[in-house]
Amino acid sequence: MFLLTLLQLSKAQNPCVITVPPNPLSEKGLATPWEVTGCDQTNTGQTSFVQGAIFDPNTKTISIYNPLMINKGTKPAVAPTPVKLPPGAVVGLWIGSNSAAVHLTGAGVKEGNCVNGLGNSDFGQMSFCNADKFFQAAKVVQSTALGKDAKGRDCPTVRDFAIIDQDQSDNVDTQYLIVGKQLAQNTAANRKKLKGATEVDNGSDNALLGLVQNAIGCKPFTAPDLADNSNPTRALPLNELQAAQQQKAPVALVPLNDPMTLLNGKTSVTKTNLYRANVLQNNINKADDGTLAKYCKNFLDIAPNFIIGYQDLLAKGPTPDPAVGNSLGTFMCGRLNTTWNNNGGLDCAGTLNIPTPIDLVTDANGVVTSCSLAKATGNKTGANNNTGNNNAGNKKTGKTGKNKKTGKTGNTGNTGNLTGNTGNTGNTGNVNVNNNNDKQILSELASLVQQMAGLLQNA
Repeated sequence: MFLLTLLQLSKAQNPCVITVPPNPLSEKGLATPWEVTGCDQTNTGQTSFVQGAIFDPNTKTISIYNPLMINKGTKPAVAPTPVKLPPGAVVGLWIGSNSAAVHLTGAGVKEGNCVNGLGNSDFGQMSFCNADKFFQAAKVVQSTALGKDAKGRDCPTVRDFAIIDQDQSDNVDTQYLIVGKQLAQNTAANRKKLKGATEVDNGSDNALLGLVQNAIGCKPFTAPDLADNSNPTRALPLNELQAAQQQKAPVALVPLNDPMTLLNGKTSVTKTNLYRANVLQNNINKADDGTLAKYCKNFLDIAPNFIIGYQDLLAKGPTPDPAVGNSLGTFMCGRLNTTWNNNGGLDCAGTLNIPTPIDLVTDANGVVTSCSLAKATGNKTGANNNTGNNNAGNKKTGKTGKNKKTGKTGNTGNTGNLTGNTGNTGNTGNVNVNNNNDKQILSELASLVQQMAGLLQNA
């Protein structure tokens, strides 16, 4: 009864409805606030964001301009900065959210070549406007060299298996300022004018990449922010462009099992390819078949050793979310375990029949305080990091979008892992999933619990 009630509630969840202004790719459209209904832009757990990039075909350069998004019926705390586009400019827009789902509407959707998903199946937290056309034009721009980190490894990109999670290449680097029930672009001038304003950012892999780069001695690929006196800034399109040009094999590309590319709970090559096109990734093909097994194998080979091997540096970085880990390093451990398992993740554990590769130590509140490569316990093992299940329970890491939160958070799992039909044992026993329908129900339940936890945290 409890399960059915939760699932009914999850079906009733409505997305944040975002009205795209007329001609959103024009100078006037970029400087016109987008309007939101169904969610509260001043609630940091629900805030949605727009990231804009402008390609100048004459100079072969990219600049960034992030339009403002406000609650319908309100006015900006400060009017958006006007922008001047170069002749022949190609503009792309990426929409991300701290809420569970967004849906674009209004005349600007067609005028801006916007896409919510495939047909009536939206992506969820992401939408795009002219992003594929932008990348086709801007891919001639050469990104800055990755360089080496403090330990001599190539600096990571957003397509490094050390960085990705269950829904890679999602959400944006845009930040806004919140003052009461109003918002403004996050610029130096606005921060000076709106003293005491709250900075809110979009929980994302892109923002996490920036924190990791800072912690291990790497520099990001930046471009001038036209709303902020051309100060250098990071952005999703810059990250994807650099990754496309410089990430060495194995390269993490959006898999068929990415939650945002599922179609009625099933994998879809067409929907996955549509998402990929808007983040400069090739279509599913024979060499890159998008299968979960290959994706999980690469994740297993790279992520655990990187995260544990860099704990000395990552521990000095700020945690994206104190509810998940007490440092950047412990946060990434909790995030990895969630991605690996079935309670909000990809279920690599069930796919490869290999338990979680990292052991967590948590405090009384379920916050990860330390982590290590899991020790072999006699379970069936695979290529690397032969382990038993984590005895401390897993942290479910959904999007939070808290003030200054750039990662994912959710509920603590103190009663063992949800696993596939291999029946690996956790601390207090597993829930065995023996068919696809059960897996889908549990996945939806986990998603709902994640949303409810976010609402409780922001209450």
